[in-house]
Formats: sequence, structure tokens, C-alpha cells
Amino acid sequence: MHTDLQKRVVRVLIAGQILGGIGMGATLSLGALLAAELSGSSAWSGMAATMSTLGAAIVAVPLARLAQAHGRRVSLATGSLVAAAGAILAITSVAVDIFPLLLLALMLLGAGSATNLQARFAATDLATARFRARDLSIVVWSTTIGAVLGPNLFGPGEALGAALGLPAMTGAFAFSLTATVAAALVYAVGLRPDPLLTALAARTARAGIRRASGGLAILHGNAAARYAVVVIALSHATMVALMSMAPVHLRDHGATLTIVGLTISLHVAGMYALSPVFGALSDRVGRLPVILSGQAMLLVALTVAWMSDGTQGAMTMSLIFLGLGWSASVVAGSALISEAVEIEDRSSLQGFSDLSMNAAGALGGALAGPILALAGYSTVGVSAMVLVAVVVVWSVVRLRGAHA
Repeated sequence: MHTDLQKRVVRVLIAGQILGGIGMGATLSLGALLAAELSGSSAWSGMAATMSTLGAAIVAVPLARLAQAHGRRVSLATGSLVAAAGAILAITSVAVDIFPLLLLALMLLGAGSATNLQARFAATDLATARFRARDLSIVVWSTTIGAVLGPNLFGPGEALGAALGLPAMTGAFAFSLTATVAAALVYAVGLRPDPLLTALAARTARAGIRRASGGLAILHGNAAARYAVVVIALSHATMVALMSMAPVHLRDHGATLTIVGLTISLHVAGMYALSPVFGALSDRVGRLPVILSGQAMLLVALTVAWMSDGTQGAMTMSLIFLGLGWSASVVAGSALISEAVEIEDRSSLQGFSDLSMNAAGALGGALAGPILALAGYSTVGVSAMVLVAVVVVWSVVRLRGAHA
């Protein structure tokens, strides 16, 4: 049965995720457009997602270690403040017209994504096995509100930016700055007592002190952990590769900033809105069936993109299925990670998983821009379909091997 502390922790995480999602939502779309604008080439548009996911990858393990040593409260608040610094630097980079400075800003903003990812695991620290995936998925779902709102702040952001004298197309980052600072305050004040430290103390009292293992050491001897880490990483790489060049593709086909923001919002809604459904299914029918259903939805998304003629309707449908496939795979995979090891090893494994996830996403984003510039959207769809097909085959083989 859930304790009052667990219920309060979930409520605090929901509030932090809503605020953090606003900053993430603006970065997804606006970063790609600014990268193309400052660099002078659409081939660099994918670097927005690349640098953001690379930044998330770089801070994933340090944030996990910070959580292990000082608790989720310190770790989540620190990650949010780093993202706030990224928002300030993004505005500055456009003001001084320095593209490398924008890339650095996007890396710092990636800390916000890493913080949001770690928050889903914070929901499992005190959760019972019966409701672990559900609690995790509710926190993931709460990101929907901020992440869908973020891309639609372009218009108000431009008005606010003009009033504040900010450079064009940077006003939305003012909202990101405010939201990420507010998220840091929510975590710092609300997560008392700290859920991870509470769980570790209870574990120590029951079983004595045991030295935590490193992420790689855990993967070496734990098949379930290896499976979950690989599925999450490859699913994220597929999603980032396809999504990162969508804003530029839509703009090149005549879409306004409002249409771009709406399309990305629908994609983000697909990523988060149904996560409680996937969480409940993971608790009821098991993690592996939900993972495989997610891979099937990714394949549908890539097939629609490949067969489309570049219309906005087809792009929107593809991105919605892309988000749904990502959600099912990541929610079920994250639940599997949280139960694959004991509490003292969870932070190490979770940090390594987030590192792998974002590194794979950075690679997907890095490849997307040049491929779009050279061969167009359909070729990206074909390439990504191959990647997803590998994920599906690997998942099926691993499923059979694990239960043979």
C-alpha cells in the first residue's frame, strides 16, 4: 500500500515535471530553427537535438551520483538550475550571433531533459512493486502539460521578447528560464524527506550496508538490465532522428511557426499523454509485451513517413505514432530497470541507462540533419525503419531467450 510520503513525492514530481516540460518543449522546436538560422544551413538543424541530448548524456551519471550521495532533492534541483543557465546562454548566443555559443547553450538545456528523466525514477524509490510502473508513468505523463505548452509559446514569447528587447525568436527561452528556476524551487522545498535517502535508509536497516555497484558492472551480470537499457537507447535514437528534423522540414514546405509548434505539440502529447495507460499495462500484462507493442508503433510511424508525400497531415500522423511508440518502450523499459536491481544499485543503473539513451539520441540527431540536406525526408524514414526493424528483431530474440 502506498504511504503518505510516496503520494506526496509523486505530487511534487508532477509539479516539477510540468515546469520542466515547458523548457524542454521550447528547446525541441526553437533550437532546431535557431541552429539553422545562426549556422546558415539546414544541415545543422539536427545539431539542436544532438547537443541537447548530448548535454543530457553528459550530466546523467553525475546527477545519478549526486542523487546517490545527497538524494533526489539536490540532484533534481541542480539539474533544473543548469538548464536555467542554458536558457540565459541561448538568448545571449543569438544576441551576439555566435553559433558555437548556441550549441553550448543547448547542451546546458539538455540538463533539463536529464532531470526530467531522473524524476521518473524518483517516483519508484518508495513505490511498491504492484504500482511501480503506474507511479513512474504518472510522473512521465505530467510532462505532457509543460511540453505541449512549450512549443506553443512561440507567439507569446515573441511578444514578450519584443517587450523586453530580446533578440528575435528567443522570447520563448524567457519562459523556459522562469519555469526551470521554479522547478528547482519545487524540488528543493517539496522533496523533504528525500525519497531515495529514505529508501536507502530502510534497506540498510533491513539488510545491512552493501557497497553499490557501477552501471557497467550491473549490466555484465544482469540480462534484464541489459535488455531494458538497449531497448530504451535504441527507441530514443529512432525518435530523435525522425523528430529533430521535422521543424525544418515543415518550415521548408511552407508551414508557419504556429503550425510547427502545433505539430511538435501533438508529437510530445503522443510521447507523454498515454504513458499512464502503458504503465498500467506494464503492471498488468508485463513489461516485455508493452515494449514490443512500442516497437510496432515506431515501425508504423516510420512507414507513414516513408510513404508520405511530405504533407503536413502525414507528418503529424507519423510524429504522433513516433511519440506513442517511444512512450510504451520507455515506460515499460524504465519499470524493468527499476526492478532489475536492489535499491542501492538503482541510481547507478538508472544513470547509465540515461547516459546510453541520450548518447544514442545525440547520434540520431547528428545523422538526421545531413541526411535531410542530402536526400530528403523519405530517405531518413528508410534509414530509421532499418534501425527500428533491428530493435524489433532483437527484442523478439531476447524475449525468447530470456524465457526459454
